Amino acid sequence: MAKVSKNKAAARAAFEGKSALSVEEAVALVKANVKAKFDETVEIALNLGVDPRHADQMVRGVVTLPNGTGKHVRVAVFARGPKADEAKAAGAEIVGAEDLLETIQSGKIEFDRCIATPDMMPLVGRLGKILGPRNLMPNPKVGTVTMDVKSAVEAAKGGEVQFKAEKAGVVHAGVGKASFDAAKLAENIRAFVDAVNRAKPSGAKGTYLKKVSISSTMGPGVSLDLASAAAQ
Repeated sequence: MAKVSKNKAAARAAFEGKSALSVEEAVALVKANVKAKFDETVEIALNLGVDPRHADQMVRGVVTLPNGTGKHVRVAVFARGPKADEAKAAGAEIVGAEDLLETIQSGKIEFDRCIATPDMMPLVGRLGKILGPRNLMPNPKVGTVTMDVKSAVEAAKGGEVQFKAEKAGVVHAGVGKASFDAAKLAENIRAFVDAVNRAKPSGAKGTYLKKVSISSTMGPGVSLDLASAAAQ
């Protein structure tokens, strides 16, 4: 049987028997039990009453967190000419066309967000099987296929978070760092839940938002009171 560290045992004890907490109570609990030597990410997971295998039940969207994510987002842009120059000026780490395609096909993916101008999509389309499973495929619905490259790069670096329901109807994302002020984390959490609620698909039946939980990267999770999580 694997040995449980003192920190993990203490965290489990602190979380034991606690559920359906207000956002503020949950944030305080998570922050109080962060023990890692690095600045852990505070993560949110939402269990939704949808089956993403059906097109009319897919949940997908984007939200700009009011207090950012605290994460350095590496951006790759497929563009040529003036739009490539615009992407570089906006702070994109990687900009290219056929050369970027070859780099990705070789298995080298050193970015967290991929943006493309519309004319580049026939090229980018060849990467569907590589970028799709990683949720990196540019998509006009979330603003990553656009001629306004400057705004897209700035949004990606300024706290914009994309979300997409997985097979089991779960949406998860990072909503800040454990070092964030508790009030800022609470604001980010509610902004994310609100965005997912607004993305409710037409085919969703019955209870849409079933459960919301938060945790730190290395810590246990705790469920939130749904009314508190949805309050704005």
